[in-house]
Amino acid sequence: MKVSAMSTIVSRLDITQIFCDVDDLCSSWENLWEQVPQLPSTIGERRSKSRMHLSEVMTIVIAFHGSGYKTFKEFYTLQVLPGWREAFPNLVSYTRFVELMPWCLMLLCCFLHTRRGEITGISFIDSTPINVCHNCRAHSHKVFQGLVKWGKNSVGWHFGFKLHLIINDCGELLAFALTPANVDDRKPVPDMTQDLIGQLFGDRGYICQKLFEQLYERGLQLVTKSKKNMKNRLVKLIDKILLRKRALIESVYDHLKNICQIEHSRHRSPFNFLVNLIAGLAAYTYLPKKPSIDIYPKDLPALPPATF
Repeated sequence: MKVSAMSTIVSRLDITQIFCDVDDLCSSWENLWEQVPQLPSTIGERRSKSRMHLSEVMTIVIAFHGSGYKTFKEFYTLQVLPGWREAFPNLVSYTRFVELMPWCLMLLCCFLHTRRGEITGISFIDSTPINVCHNCRAHSHKVFQGLVKWGKNSVGWHFGFKLHLIINDCGELLAFALTPANVDDRKPVPDMTQDLIGQLFGDRGYICQKLFEQLYERGLQLVTKSKKNMKNRLVKLIDKILLRKRALIESVYDHLKNICQIEHSRHRSPFNFLVNLIAGLAAYTYLPKKPSIDIYPKDLPALPPATF
């Protein structure tokens, strides 16, 4: 891929950097794959290979989520095919590209794992619904039949999945989980916080004494607001301030849904739904400006020495 051609791409993301990172991962994976013993091919078996490399497919899929286009078909037919031919000389038709997208799902998951943020000791957790269709069409929806459920939050009922997310104070992704919409927010927390330390701030939906003790034994303190029917307890001032900053994760969800477009109702395959979701999360990690909070004092003059 020619870097000069990539400089003409109109996007919120640095596409050249994305391709270099993705291609490095794919190259490492191919080297490991060649060392694994392969099953012998049968007589007459044909092993076709796409002319597009997986790194090219992954780059285009991630680039869509920073392009500003509302649908991937418009992005591919109006931007990629006419304008990216020099950068990707082996482009295929839109129909064929959609067939190739599920093949990069595993590597996309591995790539997203490499894009994790730094563990700073301050983390925020929350969940958001991922609707797969309008509520009035839920009874006839068949694409995700048996995979999605009805769920309810403070806004109302929704039909689809639930995305659980953990971020640090810089707005960087630390962990995520995808569950049906009727799963309790507290259920995926132990698996999502395996290597986290410090403090984890959540809303009242995460209140659970058993969960608090389980996390505290691993060096992670779960901090939430108290319910009205709970006894008053002493809370550090810094913890109260950080609890008020929990809206940071809502801003991250706003970026994911409105800029990276991880949610829409046009999916025709569960695999392409997962590709769209993982690629959107990966694209978010490349945004030049992420929601963040600055809690560390800077440029404070040193106190004068005490005189007696």
